Amino acid sequence: MPSRLFRKSASAALGRRSASKFSRAASKPIALRAIAACTRPVLDPRSFALQSAATQFALRAYAVTTVPVPTMAESITEGTLKQWVKKVGDYVEQDEEVASIETDKIDVAVNAPAAGVITELLAEEESTVIVGQDLFKIDTEASGSSGSSSEAPKAAAKEEAAPATPAPEAPKPATPEPPKAAAAPSPKAAAAPSPKAAAAPSPKASAPPPPPKAASAEPAQAAAAAPSPFGSREERRVKMNRMRLRIAERLKQSQNTAASLTTFNEVDMSSLIEFRKLYKDEILKKTGVKLGFMSAFSKAVCLAAKEIPAVNGAIEGPNGGDTIVYRDYVDISVAVATPKGLVTPVVRNAETMSMVEVEKAIADLGTKARDNKLTIEDMAGGTITISNGGVFGSMMGTPIINLPQTAVLGLHAIKDRPVAINGKVEIRPMMYLALTYDHRLLDGREAVTFLKLIKEFIEDPRKMLL
Repeated sequence: MPSRLFRKSASAALGRRSASKFSRAASKPIALRAIAACTRPVLDPRSFALQSAATQFALRAYAVTTVPVPTMAESITEGTLKQWVKKVGDYVEQDEEVASIETDKIDVAVNAPAAGVITELLAEEESTVIVGQDLFKIDTEASGSSGSSSEAPKAAAKEEAAPATPAPEAPKPATPEPPKAAAAPSPKAAAAPSPKAAAAPSPKASAPPPPPKAASAEPAQAAAAAPSPFGSREERRVKMNRMRLRIAERLKQSQNTAASLTTFNEVDMSSLIEFRKLYKDEILKKTGVKLGFMSAFSKAVCLAAKEIPAVNGAIEGPNGGDTIVYRDYVDISVAVATPKGLVTPVVRNAETMSMVEVEKAIADLGTKARDNKLTIEDMAGGTITISNGGVFGSMMGTPIINLPQTAVLGLHAIKDRPVAINGKVEIRPMMYLALTYDHRLLDGREAVTFLKLIKEFIEDPRKMLL
């Protein structure tokens, strides 16, 4: 229909030129042909309305913008379209979220490049989309604001509010009269039955099924509804999300690549607990930061890594690696549990931070992880990981190395236990420490020395000042 409109408009505007010349230009885009026709002088007043309609349609065609899947990171080329936050007809402001794409690391929000109305969605939820693929279309010239998000629903509401015009009533179907045979017989008819009445009844007038059959179905239904003596035995199968799949792949890769070995020690938390008890209120009042134990362990890791640099190193190269990388900085990956899986945001250059600064950085990353607002930059890198399973009550465990790192420190629950202190038995708050390390790079002597240094720093925090 628009093509006919443009041809008529162009023919009227071109005057003596035939419509065949315009047809030969049909290979040009519709919007360009419409504008070209409408910018020529109006030779026939009758074509003015057609030219105006063509111009409006052409300008609206140029106002519709196709938004592609954004670039997410160098290592991420595709994702799963998890949810459409907006639908066709919704008005969105600039930078307002339209869709959410799930990747194997984070969820990426796709925002509107400009204010306008969503005109078309080009992908379905749970489908795989690649970077650069067309995702949706938005009309940036559509009238409206955030208060007029959809003109169609408003129009529908006005139509509902307006008094409805009564439609002509359809003729009611004739109600079939009951068969005369169903009427009660008169006394005379009962006294003198006719030969027709004595005849066999027709199949249509046959009686309903006998009640015994219906009664026999009731025990079967009752047996089906009866609960199983073993309880519910239903099963559900849910597809793993991209993050869960990536976590499984990475952990299995770590087991297959690294020569993992775990060494244990226990630490007396009395001094650190007393230290925290003395200063936590003052620090909270001055800085608004809640002082915990993670900052102390982070500083202890940084100091111990200076003594044993290989703990903070990595193996790189083909065929399992042939090069050792030593680092002068410490980027601590902090394991955070989220509803979608385990993530490890990074506290960068932790060796240059104070305990309060480390605590604040960890708290901020934890909040972003739980609110699903982590970025790729928040999780890139990391030279050593700290995993605190003690917050969930774990007494002891063997954490898995986060490749290409060389070691991971596992913290566990603090429990009061009897210990020997200067020949006497005392009850002290004790914690088990676990260090899983890559035996390809670290020998037992270095790993045990590293863990022992952490134990000494925690049992006497004053050593960290020396």
